[in-house]
Amino acid sequence: MNVQQPTREDFAALLQESLLAHDVAEGTVVKGRVVAIEKDLAVVDVGLKVEGRVPLKEFGARGKDGVLKPGDEVEVYLERVENALGEAVLSREKARREESWVRLEESFEKGETVTGQIFNQVKGGFTVDLDGAVAFLPRSQVDVRPVRDVGPLMQTPQPFRILKMDKRRGNIVVSRRSVLEDTLAEQRSELVQRLHEGQVVEGVVKNITEYGAFVDLGGIDGLLHVTDMAWRRVNHPSEILNIGETVRVQIIRINPETYRISLGMKQLEADPWDGIELRYPIGAKYTGRVTNITDYGAFVELEPGIEGLIHVSEMSWTKKNVHPGKIVSTSQEVEVVILEVDAQKRRISLGLKQTMRNPWEEFAERHPVGSTIEGEVKNKTEFGLFLGLEGDVDGMVHLSDLDWDRPGEEAIEDYRKGDVVEAVVLDVDVDKERISLGIKQVAGDRFADAVAGVRKGSIVTCEVTDVKDSGLEVKVGDTDLTAFIRRAELSRERSEQRPERFAPGDKVDARVTNVDKKNRKLTLSIKALEIAEEKEAVAQYGSTDSGASLGDILGAALKQRDKQASEE
Repeated sequence: MNVQQPTREDFAALLQESLLAHDVAEGTVVKGRVVAIEKDLAVVDVGLKVEGRVPLKEFGARGKDGVLKPGDEVEVYLERVENALGEAVLSREKARREESWVRLEESFEKGETVTGQIFNQVKGGFTVDLDGAVAFLPRSQVDVRPVRDVGPLMQTPQPFRILKMDKRRGNIVVSRRSVLEDTLAEQRSELVQRLHEGQVVEGVVKNITEYGAFVDLGGIDGLLHVTDMAWRRVNHPSEILNIGETVRVQIIRINPETYRISLGMKQLEADPWDGIELRYPIGAKYTGRVTNITDYGAFVELEPGIEGLIHVSEMSWTKKNVHPGKIVSTSQEVEVVILEVDAQKRRISLGLKQTMRNPWEEFAERHPVGSTIEGEVKNKTEFGLFLGLEGDVDGMVHLSDLDWDRPGEEAIEDYRKGDVVEAVVLDVDVDKERISLGIKQVAGDRFADAVAGVRKGSIVTCEVTDVKDSGLEVKVGDTDLTAFIRRAELSRERSEQRPERFAPGDKVDARVTNVDKKNRKLTLSIKALEIAEEKEAVAQYGSTDSGASLGDILGAALKQRDKQASEE
């Protein structure tokens, strides 16, 4: 028999056909037939010249339970036509995955939910089996609220929504929360339609936070804010509520768009602010409990639901710059005075210091102006000393009231903090809360004592203590008071206005021309005395027209004065 040998062209055609078949089949899902079962492997013929082996476990329950038999038709994934052993590389698991990807892509495009099982926990979330395809479930997408225990959700078929797919990278992100929110939105819509503002309902406390409590109204939650729990101050909702407790609340507000419901408990009780002005008249005293302390004052509960504020400026007469917490403490019972009531703003202003007497009034009563007191030097300033006095008040000694003779800037250096000194009360201003004191006044005013009987026009006898070109320094009488007679005032006659006519120790008479108590200065003049004596002589002995000379008249006057002086 003559057999025709294949030509080169036949081999080329067969090779091309084989390559085309490989291109089509590799990387795709193909149908095959089980030809044999070898231990834990299934031998599958997919229509190629070679067969492939697939682990029985990849067929799931069919492979484990022995249901899979030779002759059964199966779908597998063809990875390679032939490996190093001359067999086709097949995978049932990848086939299932490919099938799942196709179905999942269709569901993703349509926005439909898919069914899966959470089977493992990974960083940041969980892995979900979507019938062969593995997806990632972020922790934030598990439920509408944080879930502490996901055990009951594991290995349980449940719906998910696909958020993102990337086949090239093999990434799928799903959400369980999105499905629950849609379900809750439908339930909320139905429930909200049955509720209305002002309605009184019962609910169960589901969760408690710092700012309030969430109450389950039968499928939809409402927020009971801490400020709407009671008319009194509630520091934390756990003071009056417990999780699982059934409460009676009133619906205050409903937002139909966001389904947010605001609830209130205090609205079911009478408003304690009604008729507040009659119950708390201005000026009345009450006892209350300190509930809260801030930088600007302290809140005092007068009755449940009624609080007033003691402003820091109304806490103490004398402690001006201290924190309220150093004057009162939380839960302390205090007596207060009603200063102001504003029912519209729901505010009551209280006073703590008004329950005690004004210390400046008490000081003025016990220490009238002119009395002497003792005080401790608390502070030195550029304008004087501050002394701490009884009654926890301060008094000020101005620089000008430190010393009679020395400047205040010099005299203040004699004092140190802590020194106890005597002072005279000069003035008490209760309204301005000021007490003026004087230290130099304690020893008395030597100048005032010395000039007690001296007035302008008086004649005094002086002793010359020093002779200067400009005049004389003299000591007045038997006192320590000193004065200065200017050169021009030494005589009526210009020729006699010579200081050298006098010597220390000489006695001279002079006329007082001015008494300046403010500047503590006495002005004397011999010249003014001579002029006054001349006028007196003329008035006594008559005019100079009688023939007597002025010298005779003045001489007679001087003799008369000397005679009177010797007699005295």
